[in-house]
Amino acid sequence: MVIYRSANKNQENRTWSFFEFVVLIYCILILGSVLAAYTITSFEWMTLDYEEMDFDAILAPPLTANHFLGTDYLGRDLLNRLMLGTQAYLVPGIMAVFIAIFFGSLLGSLTIFANGYFKTLIKYTTELLQTMPRLVLLLLVIAIFEPDIYYIMLVIGITNIPGIAILVSRRIDILRNKSFIEASIANGTPLGTLIFKHILWYNCRALLIAQAALGMAEAVLMETSLSYLGFGVQEPTPSWGNMVQAGTNYLLQGKLWSSSIPAIAIMLVLLALYLVADVLIKRSERKRLS
Repeated sequence: MVIYRSANKNQENRTWSFFEFVVLIYCILILGSVLAAYTITSFEWMTLDYEEMDFDAILAPPLTANHFLGTDYLGRDLLNRLMLGTQAYLVPGIMAVFIAIFFGSLLGSLTIFANGYFKTLIKYTTELLQTMPRLVLLLLVIAIFEPDIYYIMLVIGITNIPGIAILVSRRIDILRNKSFIEASIANGTPLGTLIFKHILWYNCRALLIAQAALGMAEAVLMETSLSYLGFGVQEPTPSWGNMVQAGTNYLLQGKLWSSSIPAIAIMLVLLALYLVADVLIKRSERKRLS
């Protein structure tokens, strides 16, 4: 019986390892393609003309000569616009993730180790941020500053701080009674080193990277959704969201590629980010329970 259970456990571990390997390959391919597209379109000598129109190939299907993914309703190359569309969310999304992870981790750590009025102030600040209605804030920012993706991502980053802070504070609350924490305090380890190195880096790293992946997925989804609704990146600047919106007018005519290609790109990127988060969260839980 013991041998049977051990064999099943080993088989389960091998299955998860194989799944994680498949996820790794998939994420490298998808996210690597996004980074490559962003890098290529960021260099001035390699910039692509996203406004160039080919009037002889309007709504040309994929695999047309000179247009691998086809063209849109103005004859603009979909591959060029798809690559340039990565600029709409990548850097703003990373900015939002950095704000949420950095300040969320800081507030979550201070909530556990701080005392007195400072701890109360942090607690109420976190609760205040958590009660802010995100949609109302986004619409307010759009109304004041006009559609600007950086302001939108700033709001998303700020409103994600409480969730990260609560997650980190709960993990630290579990860890602070561990023997290595007590030993570090007894040895006079500075509080900053204890929090950022021994707790956040050594014990919360996978969890924070998973939250960063989820935050990036949310940023991509929010940017593409707002651009689809006309509140994000504006034409003629390409965004995957406004590319989907522009192509919906031609779906009933059978011109599916103009809208479906950017929609599939959104789906593949979101799936890659969610898979990264899922694997890291499960690995973090296995480490915590071991």
